[in-house]
Amino acid sequence: MRVHFIAIGGSAMHNLAIALHKKGFEVTGSDDVLFEPSVSRLNKYGLLPQQNGWYPEKITADIDAIILGMHARIDNPELVKAQELGIKVYSYPEYIYEQSKDKLRVVIGGSHGKTTITSMILHVLQVADKDFDYMVGAQLEGFETMVKLTKEAPVIIIEGDEYLASPIDRRPKFHLYKANIGVISGIAWDHINVFPTFQSYIDQFEIFIETIQNGGKLIYSKTDEILNNVIINNNSEIDKVPYTLPDYSIENGVTTVIADEKKYSLEVFGEHNLLNMEAARLVCESLNIKSADFYKYITTFKGAARRLEIVGKSNNAHIFKDFAHSPSKLQATIHAVKTQFPDRKLIACIELHTFSSLNKDFLSQYAGTMDAADVAIVFIDKKTFEQKKMEPYPADTVKAAFLKQDLTFFNDPKLLLTELEKINLTNTNLLMMSSGNFGGIDLIELKNKIL
Repeated sequence: MRVHFIAIGGSAMHNLAIALHKKGFEVTGSDDVLFEPSVSRLNKYGLLPQQNGWYPEKITADIDAIILGMHARIDNPELVKAQELGIKVYSYPEYIYEQSKDKLRVVIGGSHGKTTITSMILHVLQVADKDFDYMVGAQLEGFETMVKLTKEAPVIIIEGDEYLASPIDRRPKFHLYKANIGVISGIAWDHINVFPTFQSYIDQFEIFIETIQNGGKLIYSKTDEILNNVIINNNSEIDKVPYTLPDYSIENGVTTVIADEKKYSLEVFGEHNLLNMEAARLVCESLNIKSADFYKYITTFKGAARRLEIVGKSNNAHIFKDFAHSPSKLQATIHAVKTQFPDRKLIACIELHTFSSLNKDFLSQYAGTMDAADVAIVFIDKKTFEQKKMEPYPADTVKAAFLKQDLTFFNDPKLLLTELEKINLTNTNLLMMSSGNFGGIDLIELKNKIL
């Protein structure tokens, strides 16, 4: 097979390119902008384009398939050439299905926790020495790439994003995988630029349930009221299995799960992660891993990259970075750190970076989400407004939306860094949350100065 990637540098795209190369495919690709780590990874396997840009002459009739990344535009010259030649164009979720339609497909969906649930399942399957393929949205310890596709593995674990598949395929990615086992961790409005009403967003999860194959299974969080209403009103003839929090305790900053009168100390924490763990356990049970073995294996799980990842710590302080950016993720992450370390002051800093989080009409969804923090800081890089061609708004607008008048607002990374460098971390935790990079602030350098 010969495949060509349009926008090969994307996070999922470059990992899929490497996976297909390892499978023996002839892989080529193009992109107009390439960043690390995709540059180094593609170069390692001889897949890095020699020059940035789009080259329609690369598109020839002997290509079997084009894989189109979300970063490409609908008038991309390589895409136009492929369409003229009649070459089949896939989105990456379509192509992952194409490569896994003879396997058992486990698809993890939900507004939050998808990456962590998927990562937990992969960790346990690896420890249990199972053969499996996967697609996950973060780099994991012990896994070289974020995608693996083989001929032999009988099962594939897929993180099922609800965002659009490609510029020419406006279906959510998780609709395309046709799950045998589906997971929904919860529903909280996101991607307002694509789903302008909450109901239109909820509809996508209802459709996802309908895509689960006959005789399949849906594992879902019983703690989510909106999701439960969806389940009650759904008539799909599949097995619907709810999960809730397990029994647990917290002592000296360590969370311990209690199951069948045995105790399992975890390296991760927070009620949202305990719920994620229960979703992963039920999936693993469906893959013939006993609960006792699951709990034993999960004790060595350290978390996915940028999910309550420890930047640095001392005897009485931690600095965490987290991917949280939506209201539900922000609130859950703050609650987790405050509950795990109740005697420590918590300084929480969120960067609003995505289209949804910056949308003035969506901003009110953040009301009360930072109430549990002792010090709340919101950062929006003024350059982000410019890049997204959005009208900037002042600190008062942010404070009114969050319903927190003592909140501090910054739109200049230099001023934010100056403020952070003043922090006294004695008996204090610092939680930095963003899907961006805080305007280029180096958290390791910050740690070295204040910890």
